[in-house]
Amino acid sequence: MTEKALPRLRRIRISSGHWQGRPVVVLQDPLGVCEQPVALPRSILPLLELCDGTRDVPTLRCALELRTGLSIGPDYLERVVAQLDQALLLENERFAQGYRDAIESYRAPPSRVPCLAGNVYPADPEWLERTLDQYSELAQSVDEQQPPPDSVRGLVSPHIDYQRGGPIYAGVWRQAAAAVKSAEVVVILGTNHFDCQRQFTLTRQNYSTPWGLLPTAQDVVGELARALGEEEVFAEELHHRSEHSVETAAVWLHYFLKDKDCELVPVLCGSFQRFIDGNQPPGEDEQIALFTGTLRRATAGRRTMIVAAADLAHVGPAFGDRYPVDLVQKSNHSAADSELVGAITGGDADRVFSTVKAEQDRRRICGLAPIYLALRLLARTTGRMTGYAQCTADQRDTSFVSICGIIFS
Repeated sequence: MTEKALPRLRRIRISSGHWQGRPVVVLQDPLGVCEQPVALPRSILPLLELCDGTRDVPTLRCALELRTGLSIGPDYLERVVAQLDQALLLENERFAQGYRDAIESYRAPPSRVPCLAGNVYPADPEWLERTLDQYSELAQSVDEQQPPPDSVRGLVSPHIDYQRGGPIYAGVWRQAAAAVKSAEVVVILGTNHFDCQRQFTLTRQNYSTPWGLLPTAQDVVGELARALGEEEVFAEELHHRSEHSVETAAVWLHYFLKDKDCELVPVLCGSFQRFIDGNQPPGEDEQIALFTGTLRRATAGRRTMIVAAADLAHVGPAFGDRYPVDLVQKSNHSAADSELVGAITGGDADRVFSTVKAEQDRRRICGLAPIYLALRLLARTTGRMTGYAQCTADQRDTSFVSICGIIFS
C-alpha cells in the first residue's frame, strides 16, 4: 500500500488470544476469503477502530497517539497496515480480486466440495453406507411404525457431528424415510454459524456427498433471488463453502434417497438476534414473509419436504458460561428444552420465538431461525419428537449441546 492510501478495515471477527505468552487480538475473515487468522498485539486494538477509510498512514499514527498516548514508529505502523492488506482484511481492490477468485473457485466444480467428508463422516461411499447402516439399525430397535409418506411434510434434524448425534439423526430420518423417497424437492434450512449480515444466504452450486451429486433446484433459487434481490442472497455465498449445517442433513437425505432423483434447495439462515434484542417479532418482518411466500409458490405442485438442520441449547463454559453444568442444571435445561420442543411440535412458530425471547436466548438456541422458518413454511402442522439427547461439549463434561429429532405431519 502507498503512504497516501486510506486503510478501511472490512467487517471481520475479532477475538482475544495469546501467542508466545503475550496477549493478542486475533482477526478472522467471516467470508473465508482469507482462511488464515491474523494475530496482532492487543495494544494495537485502537488502531483497528481508526482504520475507517478516512485517514492515511501518517494520520493514523498521529490519531493513535492522540487517542491512546501510544507512540509507534512509522515503519512499524506501515508493516501492520501492510499485514492487514496482505491478509485481505482491508476494503480495497486487493480484497475485491481475492473475493472474485474465491467465488470463482467455489463455483467452478460441478458441485460444492464437502467440508466434513473424511472427518465427521467417512469419505469412502461404502464405508459411509456401513456407518449410517449401523446408526439406522440402532434406531430401528426403538422405531415406531413409520407413518405413511403422504403424511410427513418436514422434520427437524440435528447438525452436530454424527459421532455424538448419530442415533438422533437415524431416528428422525428413518421415521421420514418413505416421505423422503417420494419427495421431488427438499428444502434444507441450515443455521449460518458465521458472523453474517444476511437473513438468507443462497447458492446455485449443487451439493454433493460421497455417493454423488444432489442437484440444486435452479428455478426455485432463481425465484427467491428475484424476489429478495441477487445481491442480498448471494453476498455471503462463500459461507456455504465451509458451513456444515446443510451438509450434515444432505448426507442423511442422500442415504435414504439412494438413486432416486430429487432436487435440493440449500438455505443458510442468519441469526434472529435482532428480533431477540428488538421489539419487532419475526412474524412482522417483510423479508421473512417474502421468503416464505416465494418459496411456497416456487415449489407449489411438487412434493416438497422442509428440513430444519438445527441444534437446540449450547450451555456451559465451552460456550462462555462462567460455571460448569451439573446434574441438577442438566435436569433444568432438559425441562426448558421440553417446553421449547412442545412449542415446536405444536407447530406454533410465534410461540417458539417467544419462548426463546423470554429468556433472551441465554441458552443459545442456534437452531431458532431454521426451526421458526420451517414452521412458517409448513403452516398448519403438528410434530412428534423422535429422540432427544444432551451431547457433551468438553472433556470434563461441564458443557453440552442439546439436540432432538422431530417429524411434522
